[in-house]
Amino acid sequence: MKLGIRLLFVFFLLNGLAAFFMLRILTAEIKPNVREVMEDMLVDTANILAELASDDLAGGKLDQGRFAEHVGNYARRPVDARIWGLNKQSLDYRVYVTDRKGVVLFDSENVAQGQDYSRWRDVALTLRGEYGARATREVQTDDRSSVMYVAAPIKRRDQIIGVLTVAKPISTVQRFIDRTERKILLNAFWLLALSAAVGVAVTLWVVWNIRRLGSYARSVQIGSPQAVPQVPGELGELAQAMQSMRQRLDGREYMEAYVRALTHELKSPVAAIRASGELLQEDLPAAQRGQFAGQVVAQSERMQRLIERMLELSKLEHRVSAGESLHHAQPVQLNACVDAALQELADRFAARRIAVNAERAAGASEVQGDAHAITLAVSNLLENALDFAPAHSRVTISVGPGRIVVQDQGPGVPDYALPHLGERFYTTPRPSGERSGSGLGLAIVRQIMVLHGGTLRLGNAAGLRAELQFPLNP
Repeated sequence: MKLGIRLLFVFFLLNGLAAFFMLRILTAEIKPNVREVMEDMLVDTANILAELASDDLAGGKLDQGRFAEHVGNYARRPVDARIWGLNKQSLDYRVYVTDRKGVVLFDSENVAQGQDYSRWRDVALTLRGEYGARATREVQTDDRSSVMYVAAPIKRRDQIIGVLTVAKPISTVQRFIDRTERKILLNAFWLLALSAAVGVAVTLWVVWNIRRLGSYARSVQIGSPQAVPQVPGELGELAQAMQSMRQRLDGREYMEAYVRALTHELKSPVAAIRASGELLQEDLPAAQRGQFAGQVVAQSERMQRLIERMLELSKLEHRVSAGESLHHAQPVQLNACVDAALQELADRFAARRIAVNAERAAGASEVQGDAHAITLAVSNLLENALDFAPAHSRVTISVGPGRIVVQDQGPGVPDYALPHLGERFYTTPRPSGERSGSGLGLAIVRQIMVLHGGTLRLGNAAGLRAELQFPLNP
């Protein structure tokens, strides 16, 4: 089961249980609370009416007295009241009075005169000087048919001479209870829907951010890391920790790869220097001594070039991997960079008897960048052409808008090797069969172009054709 489904399931389970118990508590408390309020009002009413009936009961004229008249008028009184949105069109109090023996002397509904009510709780408790009240169902199986009875003593000189009971059906307030329950259920439904929407939104947010972290981790795994996702809270801390871990691992792998590659490249010159040094310890003719001494110098220069290129490539790769751009980019004339590179390598071209055909742009070809880095890239391309171009051949270098192309007349590169050109320490045999190159020259060129936002294109065209394409200066 996926994480999002689990989160939603747990959220709805907890939310549903909370809503269920809350509704149970609320609905269970509504009816008792309404009955308590109703009983409180009946207590006040019964005691007021008991005071009003005391004179007529003491005089023995309860049926014909003013109290009976007023109660009868109350029962016939029309009413049309709107109470909080509900209409009330009937008066629901029932009043009956008993003597000190519990015999009913007066009943506002004329159904219980002469009956013995001395065993009903409201009458019996009140005659004993206690609080008397009861709730009696008219239909035993229907709680809604309950009628609440509250009694008050009728006194004369502190003596109980009778009991007055006020009764009111529970059904008269049931409409208010039902309406309140409906409102609670409706609001609970909307609250549940709102909380469910919030739960879904939170779950989607969490799952989305976790998927972003997963996508970032997969991109690191395949070697093309994306930008670190900006995630708030603890997930953001996890993203930063993943980035730190990746940087540490990248740095470690980077160093391990460099150490292995450098060790491999240094084995040949070190072995040659050692062999020449051992031979120089012997008594050799001057010609051989000079030959071996030259070998030591040549291999030392090779090692020096290798180390210098490694340092230069390391700096460029670090800037690229850190996402840096050129801090001090300035307008650079490509023609000037080509002239500087040709001047630097003029002696080597002359020694190899290779002619250079420079085709410069008709107008000023200007790009934004680092003049030293661009000159270094052109120099490396020219050195690569020197290594592969045969003697007495020609190397053509042309400059166009945002573009430099170097073309030699060498054997070119096998098709299988083209995609790998520009990788560290990847090189192909020279036309002489030697494999003396380090493969770092084109790697440096590629990193310089990445730093400038440009591209290096390599292909075969009657020799190797290398093109530097820069973003045009707006």
